[in-house]
Parts: sequence; C-alpha cells; structure tokens
Amino acid sequence: MQFHELINSDTPVLVDFYATWCGPCKMMAPMLEQLADKIGDTARIIKVDVDRNQGAANTYGVRSVPTLIVFKNGEIKWRQSGVVPISQLEQVLKKYA
Repeated sequence: MQFHELINSDTPVLVDFYATWCGPCKMMAPMLEQLADKIGDTARIIKVDVDRNQGAANTYGVRSVPTLIVFKNGEIKWRQSGVVPISQLEQVLKKYA
C-alpha cells in the first residue's frame, strides 16, 4: 500500500518521521512498538525515514526528527516534534479512532 493510500484511510495513521542517525528517534522506536501492541488495529503506525523519503518530509514540513503526525482521511489531525510519551500518543489516537 502506498503512503498516500494509508493516510487517506478512515483509520488514524500515526506517521513517525525519523532518521537513522537521530538519538531521540532511537528512543521512540521501542515506545512506538509498545503503543502498537496497546492500540491493536484501532490505528496504524508507520515509520518514514526522512533521508530516504525527502519528498514526504518536505511535503509535510518536517524540519526536525522525530516528528509525529496523525492523519485521518488524508488530513493532519495532530503533530508534534520530539519524544512524546506513549500515554499522550494513545490518547491522541483514541480521539480519532
């Protein structure tokens, strides 16, 4: 499935814009895995490497990593840069599920 198809779905999609060299991004990775286990199929979590996908990063104005953006039906519902606690991400995803 293509990126634009994923973010245009009825299911909320949390996109983690990250970079392999980014320390805080490495901290987020296991947190996002835990979150995925908690939320099941109520939302999707995908990771986008900004160095490999500069077009997507530019399209959504990603200036720092990690940047987390929640999409639903193709619209940005929420975004934040930096390390975000699992509890906050879970609340955001539940709001749009």
